Amino acid sequence: MTLVKNLAQSNGSYGDDYDRTSRNIKDLNEQHCKEIKALNDKMDKIIFSNQKTKTLKKSNNNTSVKKNQSHEQERPRTSSRSFFNRLLLNSISAEMEEVLFDDILGEIFTRLSSSSSSLPSFESVPLVSKRWLRLYRASKTSMSLQFSPHDGSVMTLLPSILRNHPSLSSLNLCFPVTIRTKATNPIRSYDESLKAQTSFNDELISIISSCCFNLKNFSFLINPISSSSLLPLATSLSLTSLSIKLWKPQNSDFTWIALFSSLKELSIDVQSTSSPASGSNPNPEVVELGLESVSLSGIQSDDTRVTWLWRSCRKLKKLKLKHCGSVGESEFFGLCLKNVEEIELITCRSVVDVVLLKVTEICESLKSLLIHDGGSKDGLVHFMNNAARCYDTLERLDLRLPMDLNDDHLVSLAENFKSLSSIRLTSSTFVSGLSLKMLALSFSSSLEELSLLSCNAIERERGLLATLGQDLRKLRKLDLTRNEWLFDKEVVSMLASCNGLVELGLRDCKHLTGEVLVALNKQGLKLKTLDIVGCRLMQSDDVEAFVMNNNSSRWLKKLVVEENQITEDILNLAASKLIETVVFPSLVW
Repeated sequence: MTLVKNLAQSNGSYGDDYDRTSRNIKDLNEQHCKEIKALNDKMDKIIFSNQKTKTLKKSNNNTSVKKNQSHEQERPRTSSRSFFNRLLLNSISAEMEEVLFDDILGEIFTRLSSSSSSLPSFESVPLVSKRWLRLYRASKTSMSLQFSPHDGSVMTLLPSILRNHPSLSSLNLCFPVTIRTKATNPIRSYDESLKAQTSFNDELISIISSCCFNLKNFSFLINPISSSSLLPLATSLSLTSLSIKLWKPQNSDFTWIALFSSLKELSIDVQSTSSPASGSNPNPEVVELGLESVSLSGIQSDDTRVTWLWRSCRKLKKLKLKHCGSVGESEFFGLCLKNVEEIELITCRSVVDVVLLKVTEICESLKSLLIHDGGSKDGLVHFMNNAARCYDTLERLDLRLPMDLNDDHLVSLAENFKSLSSIRLTSSTFVSGLSLKMLALSFSSSLEELSLLSCNAIERERGLLATLGQDLRKLRKLDLTRNEWLFDKEVVSMLASCNGLVELGLRDCKHLTGEVLVALNKQGLKLKTLDIVGCRLMQSDDVEAFVMNNNSSRWLKKLVVEENQITEDILNLAASKLIETVVFPSLVW
């Protein structure tokens, strides 16, 4: 970012760009220096190639042998001067020089966008010339826009915005979360409002399809949309990812998806409406879709046409269901599961049994399973004891089932599964320390990530964390968020055994003090990420001592704190050690 700011402060000439940049090169962080060095090397090759071309031309024009030989021996100097100065010292045509500088400046913008923690914006990069502004826009490949469908200026301004960003491959359009509908908006009937919304959607889609020729990822979450409004996108673009809200009547037929032949990822949030359902083909032809990831939200028992989607998805690798009360015909639902690697079920209590049963019978490649806010005790037990195809493949398990998860499930998990590397348990009210110990013992050689969020057992049973730490010697990530009655002694005793930790989350552990940070210093853990937001007994002095200590901070890359835990001096100290500091507003306790 320093480089771009230096460029922005110049008078618009490339020579001045170099002067300002070289004077402030010491302010660049290590990563940016490496990037600029790589760009310098690239420019060396271009310059050398250009010089060889000029040499050959002189030779063909019967230039003296002596002059020709001396010219061929010229090489770009290997001094520390940047490519800006080297180009100015070489006799390259003005046109060639302009092209090279445009290319390199555009590449700088692109690299900063991908490597910087704070993305460049028109506020942080106040470009001072039209050329730089054009290059900056041309380097942007991703954009997110928020606006209200009641804003009449959208249709006027959006085309010029999109045309000024010709390289966009990802576009996200969403409704501002802070928007408030004013009473001045004309009062319309439901049908009139729906008609106006459809007209707005159609015009917006038409603009995007005619301006974003390189678009691959598109998210349209402003309004629910009809499938017919999507047709311009299917005919003019080759989308690989699509995320939309869809009116429920349109969900009666999913066959429109086949029009997007390049689509790999699809996310649909089904919205209810009082309008009658549109007619659809009762027996649509099954096609082979290229979809690898499908996310559906709001599918209910009367949405029977979703069965066509399952019959057409044979390459599916990731499936996410949220707020769903049905999956259509269960015998066809299983057709898409054979090669699925990731499954997420969020607030889908009525379909969990069906999904787990089909996974047990069919799935051969499951690596990740997430079930939140609604499960089934019997369905979980059946899966744990009978999913033999998944015993050797399942690597990540994430469960948030406060009323459904108990010791029986964890015991079955420990007895049957072999390769778990990540376990996340949230609000495990009915889980005891005994089953957690069995898990630690069974997965001692494979488990690298353990999250016990709001876990009553580790708050009730003293010494439990120490026992877990002794078995989990390969643990790299530990998250103990929202365990309010966890005390220093328990955490310190576990850290003494977990020497390989690189990430530690202690958010909202309200009774932990600075003694934990002192222990981290003494043990010399190679932590890269530490989260202590909500640890109200950890003061700024404790944080400063932790950051100053070479044993703890030499490896640290990210520190997450509250405002009252940090000072300006600590921020400067962290910045000097290349530690990213994320600061949250302090809460009133």
